[in-house]
Amino acid sequence: MRSRPTLSWTPGPDVLSLAPGIADVAPVAEVVADGGVVVLSGAGISTESGIPDYRGASGSLRTHTPMTYADFVGSETGRQRYWARSHLGWRTIARAAPNDGHRAVAVLQARGFLTGVITQNVDGLHQAAGARDVIELHGNLDRVICLDCRRTTPREELDRRLREANPAFEGVATRINPDGDVELPEDVVGGFRLVPCKSCGSALLKPDVVFFGENVPKPRVERCYSLIDEARAVLVLGSSLTVMSGFRFVRYAAKAGKEVLIVNQGITRGDPYATHRVNLPLGQALTELTAAV
Repeated sequence: MRSRPTLSWTPGPDVLSLAPGIADVAPVAEVVADGGVVVLSGAGISTESGIPDYRGASGSLRTHTPMTYADFVGSETGRQRYWARSHLGWRTIARAAPNDGHRAVAVLQARGFLTGVITQNVDGLHQAAGARDVIELHGNLDRVICLDCRRTTPREELDRRLREANPAFEGVATRINPDGDVELPEDVVGGFRLVPCKSCGSALLKPDVVFFGENVPKPRVERCYSLIDEARAVLVLGSSLTVMSGFRFVRYAAKAGKEVLIVNQGITRGDPYATHRVNLPLGQALTELTAAV
């Protein structure tokens, strides 16, 4: 059974009554210095790499409705719209480079302060910065899966096939979204040709990511819970925690008596559970954090 997609969250009194986060990473650094920390990152850590988040001040949800699983599997028109837009958006994602925040996480891991990294992002930038054994909660745009035969292939292969099938396709990626697509006029989308799975001929080729309304695979969720069980603290980086797939880990950690550290610009759904809350840009905050521990 698929869950209903959660695209927004309205802060209640338990969040609005809290003091705003501080602009000092020192309390967070004290906890991280003792080690045993699991990072949970969101789209906010990639904004400085040119990939906007969903819900920040310039978040894409203000003008963009992301593709849902039901729309993708239930409509050929929906798949055509997604792949036309994502075909352009993928080029921007593939060119994106890690920023200071990604590099800081890799440094903290290399120094032994982090016992794990969980990311809600699908851009692969943590790994590009040198982080190891990253759990990609929502998958990665660099893979494609056939929903019928379950074969996975590199995104570069599909990109080449789509280029060959659409030699005259023209479009300008004026704005990239966190799910890897862009805005395109309907007349441009309508002429885009799809390609089938090379193994079974199915039309249901999908990026190997978790769409809104789709469940995260259970074994992946269990790996995340295991990391948190073994950790002393959870460090949330650049996530509003609106989506339950990430928020549940914060609640779980807090219930188990573990410290919850949140670094994010703006309030988050997890603020009532936070031991320390820092309101700073991620690149600046994490650069300061790595220097302090």
